[in-house]
Amino acid sequence: MPVTLITCSGISNTGKLTTQAALSLMQKRPGDYVWVRAQQNGGVSADEIAEAKRVIVLDGCTDCCGAKKLAEAGFTPDSHLIATELGITKNGMADVQFAEIGKVVAAVLEASR
Repeated sequence: MPVTLITCSGISNTGKLTTQAALSLMQKRPGDYVWVRAQQNGGVSADEIAEAKRVIVLDGCTDCCGAKKLAEAGFTPDSHLIATELGITKNGMADVQFAEIGKVVAAVLEASR
């Protein structure tokens, strides 16, 4: 069973970073990860996480939009990672840096163990 990644996927650099980290993991480890984007007008459905071995939320900042959407669906993540708490600065619409993707991917791999 794959690990399910719930991302905030916001429009700031840290929100975009969560999307890019999830995509990177799915490319590097096909079949090990499933990605679910927490949508502003939608939510996270039970069907999307029912088969998960683990559920990891990736939020870009302490607004925790991904974690909130998961909680609205009645679930608690196995791990909750926040990009800004990993040392990444939220900087509006700045471009995501490759090193930042690597830092978040490394944190997810550690949380997946």
